[in-house]
Order: sequence, then C-alpha cells, then structure tokens
Amino acid sequence: MRSTRKSMRQLAVIAALGVALAACSSQGGARNQAEQAGGPSGGRTYTIAMITHEQAGDTFWDKIRAGAEEAARVHGIDLKYSNNEQGPEQATLVQNAIDSKVDGIAVTLSSADAVIPVAKKAADAGIPVVAFNQGLDQYKQAGAKMYFGSDEDLAGQSVGQRIAAEGDGGKTLCIIQAQGSVALETRCAGVKKAYPNTENLQVNGADLPSVQQTVGAKLSQDPSITHIVTLGAPIALAAMQAQADSGNTAKLVTFDLNQDAAKAIQDGKIDFSVDQQPYVQGYMAVEGLWFELTNGNDLGGGKPVLTGPSFVDKSNIDQILPYTQNNTR
Repeated sequence: MRSTRKSMRQLAVIAALGVALAACSSQGGARNQAEQAGGPSGGRTYTIAMITHEQAGDTFWDKIRAGAEEAARVHGIDLKYSNNEQGPEQATLVQNAIDSKVDGIAVTLSSADAVIPVAKKAADAGIPVVAFNQGLDQYKQAGAKMYFGSDEDLAGQSVGQRIAAEGDGGKTLCIIQAQGSVALETRCAGVKKAYPNTENLQVNGADLPSVQQTVGAKLSQDPSITHIVTLGAPIALAAMQAQADSGNTAKLVTFDLNQDAAKAIQDGKIDFSVDQQPYVQGYMAVEGLWFELTNGNDLGGGKPVLTGPSFVDKSNIDQILPYTQNNTR
C-alpha cells in the first residue's frame, strides 16, 4: 500500500509538471520578452555576500545555506557564502565583501561588538545590509534596513512557561554551546525569566563527544535536574546520549531541528522543539536584498520580520518530519 501511494504521488507530481510546462509553452512569447528585458533586475546579475558565525558540525547552517541558495537560484544571484564563529574573523569577512564591491551583504550579528561597526561601514558606503538569525535588537545599529529571525527572548520565555506549567518544581539545565553568542545567552535568560530555577551549562558545541561527557557529568552530579534545554539539534542528540549513559530521565527540550531530532520527537525522546525556521531566514535574507536592489522595497516596514518561535511536538511532527529530509526544516 505504501509503494502504491508513493507511485500515485509521483504520478501527480509528473502530471502537475506537465501542466506547468504546457502553460510555460503557451506563454512562451511573453515569458521570453520578460527574460530578455531582465525583469526587475534589468538583466543584471547581482552579487550578494552572506556572512555567518556558523560553527563547524552544526546542521542548522545547512538549512540557512539551502534557503539562501534557493533564493539565489530563483533570482539569478551570484551568492558568496563565508563564515567564521569568531567575531573579529567574521568582521574581517565583512570587510572583504566590502573590498570586493558586492551589491549586498546578509550578515548574522552573534558577536555584535565586533561585527556591527564594519557592517555599518558597508551600509554607509551604499551597500545594502540585511541582518538575520542573530541581532534582533542591534540590526539597526549595523545600518541594516531589514531583519529576519526569531524573537529569542520570547522563545526562551515560552519554553520556561511550558516547563512551569507542568508544576513539578524541579530544576532546568540550559546548555549553551557557543560562548558569547547573543542569541544563545538570550534564550537561556528567557527560560530563566519564566522558570527561575534554571542553571546554565557552557559546552563546546564544535566537540560533540566533549558535550556528551560534560552533560553526562553534570547529570550524574545533580539528580535534581528534571528538564534539559538544548539550543541546537546536534546538542540535543549529544544530551540524549548522555542521558542514556547516566540513566537520567529528565525531559529533554531543544531549539531547532534536524532529521534525527525530529525522529526523536516522534519517538518521544525529545519533548518538543522550538523552531525558528532557518531555511526561511536564509531565503528571506537573500530575497530581501533582491527586493531592495531591484525595487527599493523594505520588507517589514522598518520592523523585524519574525520567523519564530513556533513549537514542534507530537501534535505536528508527522506533518513536519518529511521536510527535514529535504533539509528545509
């Protein structure tokens, strides 16, 4: 039955593509004229630099890049992606983008003190800047007209409220995998606002075996921990293994998704995830710059465009799980 349904879906997709191709053929003259004119871009290929604080091994950034690359493909943009998790090095990458005379810059503001001055330099030089993922409260200081991302304080408080509603009076451990990250610190601070009995634990997210050992040691040391909040899917999976090794039964909550974390939610091993939709962030950062460059648009009207938080749990995981296979959730 499963293979039959799959075949029917494939046939439906093929039929839909046939209709679309026929429509394109029937409108070929008008379409070709539009392509020759170049549409809003006037036939010009824009170069956009995307510069992030991506940490090695974090699957979250695969979704950011997938969204950005799809938007670049749709609009014929030459996308230049680079990353460094250290603030000064990320700032250097922004300066390199300025020196190469790109048409637009999409940047994360995890290390705000280091990156904001050079991002503002780009904006002052007439290069449109969009901030995304991190920098909700700082993006205007960087000269960015648009911001795409989640409200991390609201997200953290929402997690704390869900934990508090269970009423067990236990202790929550909030695990931060990148020291100095504005967004990660804000998430845990939000959890603590709504659930005061929350303790932070700093780990090195680039070394998952070390994360597992550090979390396992903490769980063995403190049996009062009833909830674990991780701030990224790979960290959640490492914490899940640490629980298995230590025999700990605390409820596990995470921010963000990957396919393995989504399956863990389906299996009841992770209670829920807070999703900020990174694919959308990457896509809209490039799309926002394209709109500004080609049509003078300002998406959000000077206010941030929020991509989260939203909850993924047992109630909706069956709908979302297939998209994790496509690297879009």
